[in-house]
Amino acid sequence: MIKEYKTITEVAGPLMLVKGVEGVGYDELGEIELPNGDIRNCRVLEINGSNAMVQLFESSAGLNLNESKVRFLGHGIELAVSGDMLGRVFDGMGRPIDDGPEIIPEETKDINGLPMNPAARDYPSEFIQTGVSAIDGLNTLVRGQKLPIFSGSGLPHADLAAQIARQAKVLNTDSNFAVVFAAIGITYEEADFFISDFKRTGAIDRTVMFMNLANDPAVERIATPRMALTAAEYLAFEKNMHVLVILTDITNYAEALREISAARKEVPGRRGYPGYLYTDLATMYERAGKKKGVDGSITMIPILTMPEDDKTHPIPDLTGYITEGQIILSRELYRKGVKPPIDVLPSLSRLKDKGIGKGKTREDHADTMNQLFAAYARGKECKELMAILGEAALTDVDKLYAKFADNFEREYVSQGYEANRPIEETLEIGWKLLRQMPKGELKRIRDSFLEKYYDQKQETEN
Repeated sequence: MIKEYKTITEVAGPLMLVKGVEGVGYDELGEIELPNGDIRNCRVLEINGSNAMVQLFESSAGLNLNESKVRFLGHGIELAVSGDMLGRVFDGMGRPIDDGPEIIPEETKDINGLPMNPAARDYPSEFIQTGVSAIDGLNTLVRGQKLPIFSGSGLPHADLAAQIARQAKVLNTDSNFAVVFAAIGITYEEADFFISDFKRTGAIDRTVMFMNLANDPAVERIATPRMALTAAEYLAFEKNMHVLVILTDITNYAEALREISAARKEVPGRRGYPGYLYTDLATMYERAGKKKGVDGSITMIPILTMPEDDKTHPIPDLTGYITEGQIILSRELYRKGVKPPIDVLPSLSRLKDKGIGKGKTREDHADTMNQLFAAYARGKECKELMAILGEAALTDVDKLYAKFADNFEREYVSQGYEANRPIEETLEIGWKLLRQMPKGELKRIRDSFLEKYYDQKQETEN
């Protein structure tokens, strides 16, 4: 028997105080029935003795404190999961918004999930091909990894996210691959871009999409990524699929967390964000990974826009601590017309060495990657010197490196948002660029690989 309470004593914005409650728990869902029969949803934020502080999902406008009734449902926010979710579009609370039928659930899961036992984790080691050279060749994504993309306001992270969702696949395996895409606090225009792009390319057939718009309530914004991860866990660990989870934009999620924290009058931490921001982000990010003895896995790409392009801002800063690297988009490259504008030097994939090499990509991958990094870094230095001292101050070799940096950005990094490059093509473009340098400068590549890929190809080209 569900009890009803008519003891609403206070409403302040999205928060409401209900007195004299019994047996109500933190994060429990509730329903508010208005005098006219309308139902509004709420969630328990805080329990203090017999007082419950709840947060409304909708507006508090028109709420009559004396006549409205509250009942608590005895469970938290849940998601009905089924294999039929693939190819469907949901809102931030898991309700279908694509004019399709309701999902007939195989089971219902709490969206907060359970943390993965560290002892049960398997080490990520399998290469995921995204078709993007700057990621596959230099900052490789590995199955079970958490690799965020750090962007800036106005940079084309949406195009890159759609490209990765479309193209990503695990090489050398027959396992099913699925994408769970969650958009958090985005505009209607962006939502329309993602849905139409996925439908245009057919990627929607293997994708579950969750769309939370900027005008949706803040509490829904906090639920959206957890909805996506609950769907991903079901597909990965019960349907044995390789699942790629893309969350965009984590900055909007953190802003919603700050808004709710301020409404609860909590003591703010850095830049006004709650002191538990690190813990809260970790509860999401750490749901990615591989389990021993299970074929399925969750690989995560959270995307966040850095306020004022500041890498030391709390959101990218804390995300960098929890995840295994970062892909950074550059405003300078964007102005040059490089698509996607991935800045490979500050970008990092901490697990890239585990997913490349013989049997995974190609035997020469590690050597060519190191050489490309070194040559591009030197080329950038030479270009800076040229800007300060003039071209006459550079040696002939320095000029070669400066030219290499330009060619590298134009041919290797810039490929557009439609090109899907296999890893062999990415490696071959790398060798083509390295052949523009004297052989004696390629000190990071073993002689056997130079003989096989530098000398032989140069002979056939000549």
